[in-house]
Amino acid sequence: MSIRLDEWKRIWSELGARTLNGGLMNQLVAAYSEPHRKYHTLAHLRDCLAHFDAARPLARRPAEVELALWFHDAVYDPRRADNEERSAAWAHASVLASGCAADIADRVRNLVLATQHHEASEACPGRREATGPGDPDTRLLVDVDLTILGTPYSRFDEYEGQVREEYAHVDDAAWREGRARVLRAFLDRPRIYQLDVFHDVYEKRARENLQRALDAFTA
Repeated sequence: MSIRLDEWKRIWSELGARTLNGGLMNQLVAAYSEPHRKYHTLAHLRDCLAHFDAARPLARRPAEVELALWFHDAVYDPRRADNEERSAAWAHASVLASGCAADIADRVRNLVLATQHHEASEACPGRREATGPGDPDTRLLVDVDLTILGTPYSRFDEYEGQVREEYAHVDDAAWREGRARVLRAFLDRPRIYQLDVFHDVYEKRARENLQRALDAFTA
């Protein structure tokens, strides 16, 4: 799925924007193209948008979910623990600047904040696990973001390697400890995917992938 200007304009039209910042999409594309990113890239954004497009009928406010996906990794610095907060603030300010209603800006911000759920390591000890998505749109967005966990073994292993590259500044011992803690946290959840359509497709493979990765760290 390519990044298309007409799709970007459609989102803002559906949100009721009075003005459109023509450079904002380019700013986001540039952010996802930063050289230190190996997984949280434009390819990841495209994958999320494609998964969402297939599940769009499940959304109550699809344009808000779609825009939140655009912003969910807009700020990504593996050395910091506040990436989601900064991404959410950027989204909130952008929605308000477009002339959309404040409640839309608030919901988009909260959707972005709901993605505080993985990639933690010793490098970011303050990063929080999500307490659990609430409304259906939040559950949908988080499930979309986590589809990588349920991909075929080769792709999951590639993802693990890409995340390790992003945390290259963390020494091996700290990485193994921090990453193992994240993997266990996912495995300890009653459900990784909240919506049945994602649970049925991805849950079993995700647990297999996570357990394989954890076993490799603890062998």
